[in-house]
Amino acid sequence: MSDPGYDVRAGVPSSETFRDLRVACGLSPKSAEAAALGLPNTWHGVVVERDGLTVGMGRVIGDGGCHFQVVDICVLPEHQGRGLGKRIMRELTDELTRRAPATAYVSLVADGDARHLYAQFGFVETAPVSVAMARRF
Repeated sequence: MSDPGYDVRAGVPSSETFRDLRVACGLSPKSAEAAALGLPNTWHGVVVERDGLTVGMGRVIGDGGCHFQVVDICVLPEHQGRGLGKRIMRELTDELTRRAPATAYVSLVADGDARHLYAQFGFVETAPVSVAMARRF
């Protein structure tokens, strides 16, 4: 169950907050340049705040029609276990349902046990038919 003391709203954090939150949640660091370029291209974002501090976030990126990807889902460790990840995913998937075309392909990469959260929102593993691949520059 989610704690009522949190404000969950549409939006993206500042570049600095985005970068700090990713690292604090164990996600890979992003440069200031990467964040400044990427954040404005968010199709839909969600931030979670408590007492003026951003403690969680999630984004949907994509071309707006054919392909979307759910990214940057994270909640600060000290705020986990309160249903905030579910609230973020609910907001993102509700927006996809409202605005994305019925033929859109929505993907994500699930790290570790996060796959259990994503499965609650209809995401299924695609292997062995397809597998995630990545290249870092």
